[in-house]
Amino acid sequence: MKLVVGLGNPGQEYVYTRHNMGWAAADYLAQKRSLGRPVSKFRSEFWKDRDFILLKPLTYMNLSGMAVREAFDFYKMETPDVLVVYDDTALPFGRLRLRGKGSAGGHNGLTSVISCLGTLEVPRLRIGIGSGAGNKIGWVLGHLPEEDMKCLPDILENTVKGIEAWLSLDLERAMSQVNVKAEKAQKEDETKR
Repeated sequence: MKLVVGLGNPGQEYVYTRHNMGWAAADYLAQKRSLGRPVSKFRSEFWKDRDFILLKPLTYMNLSGMAVREAFDFYKMETPDVLVVYDDTALPFGRLRLRGKGSAGGHNGLTSVISCLGTLEVPRLRIGIGSGAGNKIGWVLGHLPEEDMKCLPDILENTVKGIEAWLSLDLERAMSQVNVKAEKAQKEDETKR
């Protein structure tokens, strides 16, 4: 059994903010897999599919690790069985990057997960939100503008493909598939400019 965690914040005011890209991806995956309505479990919205569990922690971003740890312990998992999906200001908007380990890079939700699991070796799928200008908190918690909302379905579809690659392939092959596609798309964008 594997665990996919979409990071975000509960509350209507956070819907379609850049910081809730992990939640948007989780909702999209649940819809695509026809998982139905979530139940409340592990301080999260919880779905169970054949080969994975899907969580949207309701603890707010900074305490996400507590919800992850509860599910992790309940299902007696190892850290390679956990995939954290979240927003990242270090990547251009819509870019994906799959990694098997590393620091939290200043992301409080991932910091919480790493702290609660006690290791940097937590697989993660980062969704680029760009860095904006000026106030970082305002940027991250800001709502997606109309032009970005038009791209959101494609970004979520690509994110779900990345999650599915992680679910079905070993990590190295999944990383190769996800990251090579992202780099190819970036090069195509650069040549169009």
